[in-house]
Amino acid sequence: MLNWEQIFATRSTRMRASEIRELLKLLDQPDIISFAGGIPDPALFPDVAFKEAYSDIFSGPQVNAALQYSVSEGYKPLREWIVGEVAKVGIDCTADHVFITSGSQQALDYLGKLFLSPKDTALVTWPTYLGALSAFNAYEPSYDQLSVNGNRTPEAYRETAAKAGGNVKFAYLSSDFSNPTGETVDLAGREKLLALAAELDIAILEDAAYQHLRYDGEAVAPIMALDIARNGGDIEKTRTIYSGSFSKTLAPGLRVGFVIAAMPVIRKLVLMKQAADLHSSTINQIAIEHVAVRGFDAQVAKIRSVYSKRRDAMLAAMDKYMPKNTSWTKPEGGMFVWVTLPEGMDGAELLAKSIATEKVAFVPGKAFFADGSNANTLRMSFSCANEVMIEEGIKRLGRLIANAIPVAA
Repeated sequence: MLNWEQIFATRSTRMRASEIRELLKLLDQPDIISFAGGIPDPALFPDVAFKEAYSDIFSGPQVNAALQYSVSEGYKPLREWIVGEVAKVGIDCTADHVFITSGSQQALDYLGKLFLSPKDTALVTWPTYLGALSAFNAYEPSYDQLSVNGNRTPEAYRETAAKAGGNVKFAYLSSDFSNPTGETVDLAGREKLLALAAELDIAILEDAAYQHLRYDGEAVAPIMALDIARNGGDIEKTRTIYSGSFSKTLAPGLRVGFVIAAMPVIRKLVLMKQAADLHSSTINQIAIEHVAVRGFDAQVAKIRSVYSKRRDAMLAAMDKYMPKNTSWTKPEGGMFVWVTLPEGMDGAELLAKSIATEKVAFVPGKAFFADGSNANTLRMSFSCANEVMIEEGIKRLGRLIANAIPVAA
């Protein structure tokens, strides 16, 4: 019998099952109140608009092109629509600077492959998006903690990377309503990050998956917009790579995301796509463009209205039911609230008890830390539970946490 493990590439040892993907299976259990999956509510999908879009495609002259091979860069009318949309937040680019991916997860995988050699260092926030760690892990990097408002010097980052055996290559972060904390990087933090990246001469990977989901507060310009402004409006002089997705606004099942970057990056990404899957689904790109042109703003307004009420319900329930020695974030948008438990508690152990006794699901926070630390944290998503479920679920969870807190705490 062949010993498969013996012939797998060394990078395969860095691959880990996603705790979130496993927890999504709980959504199929009707007695579970789930705050686990950071996914959009399917009841809010613009299904009628997509039915009309696909009907128009199949009944019109586009059908042959929709079912045929296409260019690796992506469907041009969709890229042109994206250009107009990002211009609203200060990102001045052309369709040539936009590259379509099969969801933003593919963008992360490609960018990890493009920049990371084994032992190179990726700077990530503590905690950070689990999917980014999963994408980068295959390229055998080291990680260092990115603190945008911290006081570490560029030289300190360089020394840590050198000790790990490589160089710092990029800083990755979600600047608005991040997954998992729901926090937003303020303007000062974004400016400091640009200065740090310039000192280190590295790229910034800005994940904007939740940018459209702002419910209150003042919008902050994307890091890429600040970068372009610093460089006289010339995207070719920037070091920021901006990634976005239609998964949280229109529909995740179509797997359409995008990257915006200077042309040297885009050209490399096109070569990688030609070697991987040739191009993202043509028909899905066309359908996304149809729906976006006809009603993107209205769809965003609809989901903001619903999610903001659920966010408010979760924060109110936490104020009401959570023990005083726990804390949580108060996000201005997105899908997540981040809970910190008393020291000594373990989120994974709490989840097992919660499923067994309270029928409430969440994601233990440890998986979001590159070093596996901070086990006393939880990620809570409010996107797929209504206000009544949120109230009941937080009540049960608060009771469980109160009973599980060590006496010494």
